[in-house]
Amino acid sequence: MTGNDSVVLRIAGRPVGRYVTRPELPARLSPRPHLHPVTTLAGTAVTELSPADHTHHLGVGVAVPDVEGFNFWGGRTYVRDQGPTELDNHGAQRHTAYHRREADGFTEELRWVAAPGELLRERRTVTATALTDGAWALDLAFALTNVSGRPLSVGSPATNGRPGAAYGGFFWRARKEDAAPEVFTEAADGTDAIHGHTADWVALAGSAWTLVFAAATGATRRDPWFVRTEEYPGVGSSLAHDARLPVPPGETLERRIVTVVADGRLDRREAAALAAKAVSA
Repeated sequence: MTGNDSVVLRIAGRPVGRYVTRPELPARLSPRPHLHPVTTLAGTAVTELSPADHTHHLGVGVAVPDVEGFNFWGGRTYVRDQGPTELDNHGAQRHTAYHRREADGFTEELRWVAAPGELLRERRTVTATALTDGAWALDLAFALTNVSGRPLSVGSPATNGRPGAAYGGFFWRARKEDAAPEVFTEAADGTDAIHGHTADWVALAGSAWTLVFAAATGATRRDPWFVRTEEYPGVGSSLAHDARLPVPPGETLERRIVTVVADGRLDRREAAALAAKAVSA
């Protein structure tokens, strides 16, 4: 661990991730706590922060482009029949308190705040767990409760008229290299076969690293995956794929993704075995 504004995750004393609690960012980036850098056990960074292609991509975290019209993703907002548009509608996630804070992880409370005030209250738990000599797991669970006193709904560019752009929820901006990473699941290969579909896990394999994203609950497994490899490498779980997701007053939506962070390029059998081990750890 380190000072008030960040937590360092460690595996057997080795730093593998830094969680920035109170980032100093412009409003347009929808400021929010995030993990960066995240590294393999050998020290290879597998996240990017504010890359030139998408400055609002902040390592690993939870980001939603449309909460009742407010942008908690950053950047432009997709407006139906108009396209990506610069709007003064950005929200921010504000850290309130740590309920647990140790070398292997933490539990914190966050306030999702926009112009009308606090819309959502979040309880987020992040844990780092050793798996093998060459792999560890990052477990990220979040629970979002509507505290606004009125009905809210979560949307995405897809639900606002942009087909295929159902991002919003857990999101991991991965390391960009000269060659695009390979992506595969238990039964499919390639972005076209995986993006927008459900699967127990999705693997993203780069030059000397592999990330395996495992949906760890029934609700999470029902969310289709958002996958990009060519324009940029990123994987997320879609809260609002086909339709807006309602969150009535006082109700809570919960999701959990466990990500295997491995050195080397895993094959399908290795990825499946590590994903199963990570979820049950």
